[in-house]
Amino acid sequence: MTKKITIYSTPSCHFCHAAKDFFKENKIKFTDYDVSTDMERRKEMIDLTGQMGVPVIVIGDPSDPSGQAETLIGFDKRKIKELLGL
Repeated sequence: MTKKITIYSTPSCHFCHAAKDFFKENKIKFTDYDVSTDMERRKEMIDLTGQMGVPVIVIGDPSDPSGQAETLIGFDKRKIKELLGL
């Protein structure tokens, strides 16, 4: 089963680029929201985390009642590999 992956990022964020490069190199599909221009997604990110630091990476679906979604603030390659079973 493939987990849904969402990344909230900005174009100038080095760690955002590193995270997206990691997903691309591992052929992992993800949805990217540029919170520097998308105010609705910025609010969504702030509501989710309580802060504005990027990247915010959500693995799983936060609306899933099973509670299987994980929210990471920053690019933690080790944790991402663990959550995705890589």
